[in-house]
Amino acid sequence: MGAGITFALQASDEKARAGMITTPRGVIRTPAFMPVGTAATVKAMLPESVAATGADILLGNTYHLMLRPGAERIAALGGLHRFMNWDRPILTDSGGFQVMSLAGLRKLTEEGVRFRSHVDGSRHMLTPERSMMIQRLLGSDIVMCFDECPALPASEAEVAGSMRRSMRWAARSREAFGDRPGHALFGIQQGGISRELREESAQALRAIGFDGYAIGGLAVGEGQEAMFSVLDHAPDMLPAEKPRYLMGVGKPEDIVGAVARGVDMMDCVLPSRSGRTGQVFTRLGALNIKNARHAEDPRPLDDTCTCPACRSYSRAYLHHVFRSGEIVSAMLLTWHNLHYYQQIMAGMRAAIAEGGFAAWSAEFHAARTRGDIEPI
Repeated sequence: MGAGITFALQASDEKARAGMITTPRGVIRTPAFMPVGTAATVKAMLPESVAATGADILLGNTYHLMLRPGAERIAALGGLHRFMNWDRPILTDSGGFQVMSLAGLRKLTEEGVRFRSHVDGSRHMLTPERSMMIQRLLGSDIVMCFDECPALPASEAEVAGSMRRSMRWAARSREAFGDRPGHALFGIQQGGISRELREESAQALRAIGFDGYAIGGLAVGEGQEAMFSVLDHAPDMLPAEKPRYLMGVGKPEDIVGAVARGVDMMDCVLPSRSGRTGQVFTRLGALNIKNARHAEDPRPLDDTCTCPACRSYSRAYLHHVFRSGEIVSAMLLTWHNLHYYQQIMAGMRAAIAEGGFAAWSAEFHAARTRGDIEPI
């Protein structure tokens, strides 16, 4: 890792790994789940509440922040940590994924991506060099190199061309990032579901040299089976002594499966977005709080959970405030989901340290297969 940031592997159980990324802003315990704070906020949560769930690190979004309020403005106000009142580590994505998803609003060239803002129609150019500059202005602790994430389905030739452009952009990102003690730069492996292209990408990234390595281009509609088949070999292609980050994943089962295959870090909007739409994740599977079966149920979402939603409120109340469109519904359900995700991570870290990951995983899957408690 770069000066001031280190990664120490503390235990492994088969492919599952537990460790610590030490940064000037604090320690990130791995496996780590990063809540997504797209616009300098985890929606419906105070930063103190996010920390209370057990999160060591947040993800910020370069594309959204460069458009509003602007990276230069955030820098003038003391950087992203001070701006959003989060004193722990922050990882920023490069903006590549969002820009690629604009479709009709963007033009891709070797230089970078020219696009129109979805906010006000203004014109922008995002290149590896500009992405590095924006992330420097934001002051994030972990910076992602600028890459192209092709929309699937795509032909192998399209995936190969996209991956090779991403590797050229990775070299430019490395050059533009420079020497920044206390900050880390992660490269991003691409290659779709092709083992050969994944290996070619990994070799290119290792030749450039990064502080950590991400697995990109998954969780974009290929399905869990295809994703797991890639993860059966992709993490092994990346340096064992560096953190491995699977981008944009996922459901609880996806996360446990990824860790079983050697992944150390993940992020996803799912727990927070689901909280706002009434979907609740518990150890017994997912439930929908808007369903009528909860309307007169005095029990908590999960009687073993210690989050504020479960500790102090009934299913009946949570059903009522959701159906009434009350803001407290999004707050409580998001807190619960993020708390549950962090409980999964803590459970995996402890199980790996004790050499009992397989047993923990079997119990995790068995509980979720049992399904929600019977209605009253």
